[in-house]
Amino acid sequence: MFGGASVPASNPHLRKSGSSKFKAVVSDLEAYDVENDAEDGVFGSMEANDSRGGGSTPMSFTAILPSPVLLWRFKVLLFLIWGFICCKIGWDSVMRMSADKRGLFLYEAFLYFNPLLLAALMVWLWGINLWFFAQAGVNYAKIFDHDQNHLTHREIWKCATWMTIIVPTSLTAYIYLYSQGEVSYAASQPVLLYAGVVLVLIFPFDIFYLSSRFYFLRTLGRIVFPLQAISFSDFFLADILTSMPKVFSDLERSVCRMVHRQVATIDWLEADSVCGSHSVAIPLVLVLPYIFRLNQCLRQYKDSGDKTSLLNALKYSTAVPVIFLSALKYHIFPDKWTNFYRPLWLLSSVINSLYSFYWDVNRDWDLSSFTRIFKFSKPHRLSHLLHGRRWVYFWVIGSNLVLRCTWTYKLSSHLRHNYRTVFTIAALEIFRRFQWIFFRVENEWNKMNSKSHIQLSGDEMSNEEEKLLDYSNNHSV
Repeated sequence: MFGGASVPASNPHLRKSGSSKFKAVVSDLEAYDVENDAEDGVFGSMEANDSRGGGSTPMSFTAILPSPVLLWRFKVLLFLIWGFICCKIGWDSVMRMSADKRGLFLYEAFLYFNPLLLAALMVWLWGINLWFFAQAGVNYAKIFDHDQNHLTHREIWKCATWMTIIVPTSLTAYIYLYSQGEVSYAASQPVLLYAGVVLVLIFPFDIFYLSSRFYFLRTLGRIVFPLQAISFSDFFLADILTSMPKVFSDLERSVCRMVHRQVATIDWLEADSVCGSHSVAIPLVLVLPYIFRLNQCLRQYKDSGDKTSLLNALKYSTAVPVIFLSALKYHIFPDKWTNFYRPLWLLSSVINSLYSFYWDVNRDWDLSSFTRIFKFSKPHRLSHLLHGRRWVYFWVIGSNLVLRCTWTYKLSSHLRHNYRTVFTIAALEIFRRFQWIFFRVENEWNKMNSKSHIQLSGDEMSNEEEKLLDYSNNHSV
């Protein structure tokens, strides 16, 4: 509130408009209000003391408001209470089911809600990435060619918080309603959840970060149809999508069951006959992110003529044999799989893992010498812990190699019998991508700085040459 008029200074649309005039007006109004508040506080207290004959000063309005730390602790407490309630209701509902039905039901529930939980984990980690970039002075908005409306790490965490609340709440409602015999209401939970996610993404009104949502959708469109020059944000998001094929395959199976009305029923085996592991759609969905990234590399080669793009395209093509050789197990005799196709699958998995690991370290990260890693522009305890520390590089390189090999487990549909193991490996792959983002963005930022430095040096040299030419022309005989 400014001067009694309602001015929503905290409105994200006004705050993120990027207008320098608006910021100047807001700063002037804030300075004016601070002065008026100070004067009002002094004169108000004097008048109160005069009217009350030197009595006690009335409590100021700001003293009534809780501190930000207290509000944060209160929100954390509410979050913990909510989590305890969801766990309690879910556990009691599962224990109410018969033992023979419990395992199949948990697998069914995991199939519907696992993709969005993994997506929420990726959003949380992306917020941590942005926080590190801000602390290290990395201008990620310039790298990704963002305008003034880009989301900060706080807003990313706000989105992740809502995802973390809504998805488990819907899961708890699904389990509770099914245990109470309300099968139709239970079946509506994943349907409403998926429909809500789609509506939030395509909502055309200027709420829920409209510009950021449409930026995300436009980038997805350019990934699917690379009809123009590939920007850094295009192939960066496409690389992230290659770490989430399990999310997409589970989404495909979930939507397939919804379409065939096999949600929250006892006909799991019948549903598997239509949307099960043998479905041809599963390897097609798994391979799509790699095909998109391969097409981007070919488009980059067409635009620039750089042969490195062809080598990068070859890296993504090595994932195709892993996916389709694994899918063959459901369509051939067991003896033929064991004697011929399984060795080919193992060989293709090793080639894909080692090639991808080499490209991460030498191309995407350019770790030829251990000299970088986030020396924060502001004093921070992590500056001493991370900057130039060899253990950081050894940890990242070693964990990247291990997780690149385990990621083969995710590309192979015939290794998906234990959903807990599958979820753990999928979460670890997202964590590997979270580490990859740090070094990839830092490498790009260093390249941009070196290019600008070279350009600046060239401009300075040209200015010196012009001065010398002018001097020689003016003093020629």
